[in-house]
Amino acid sequence: MTVSLDDAVIARISKAGEKFEILVDPVKAHDFRKGRDIKIGDILAYPGVFHDARKADRVQDAVIQKIFGTTDAKKIAEKILREGEIQLTTDQRRKMAEDKKTQIANMIARNAVNPQTNAPHPPQRITNAMSEANVHVDPLEPAQDQVDRVVKAIKGLLPIKIEVVAIELRIPAQYSGKASSVIRSATTVKRDSWGSDGSYSCLIELPSGLAAEMLQRLNKITEGRIESKEIKQTS
Repeated sequence: MTVSLDDAVIARISKAGEKFEILVDPVKAHDFRKGRDIKIGDILAYPGVFHDARKADRVQDAVIQKIFGTTDAKKIAEKILREGEIQLTTDQRRKMAEDKKTQIANMIARNAVNPQTNAPHPPQRITNAMSEANVHVDPLEPAQDQVDRVVKAIKGLLPIKIEVVAIELRIPAQYSGKASSVIRSATTVKRDSWGSDGSYSCLIELPSGLAAEMLQRLNKITEGRIESKEIKQTS
């Protein structure tokens, strides 16, 4: 298993008056719920189903079979992740939010400059501005998906300019649902349309430093069948 038990959180579902819990990586579990292609084995910290995960109170196989129709831990985990809830303690949420805040500040620092001097803003200056602006950081949302919102929130406190790249995309029909969801959550969609065959086309804008990562995500979703074309660059 690649997930540390120390970092794992509980995902839980209640059925037939009983509680069923598994231990999972919180970020990967959240990404899976949003439709990202992640193997269940990479999400689970331990391949077991519990009544109380923290007390290691495992559910008997007979009960699991009766409720879920299988004893396959991965199939049960998939159902819990899709239909149940992911638990975070206050300390876990606070620590993850602080870590995500640092990631966002570092991303902005790599992609933004002070237009008055053309020099980059240090990450700590960006972090301070985020605190002053009371920016909400979602501990489970990917950092790159929050950059645009954070920049808009701190512009009143920091002179800031981000290099933006515009890209035309075309997604084949069989991948369009999942891909369009990722695109809308992480970029600015300037225009889009759906083809009669179910394909999805759009013009997006995003920070130039995040473009390669976004295309890599979309290529993974579409098995390399995405069509993309950079058409301009603005500031």
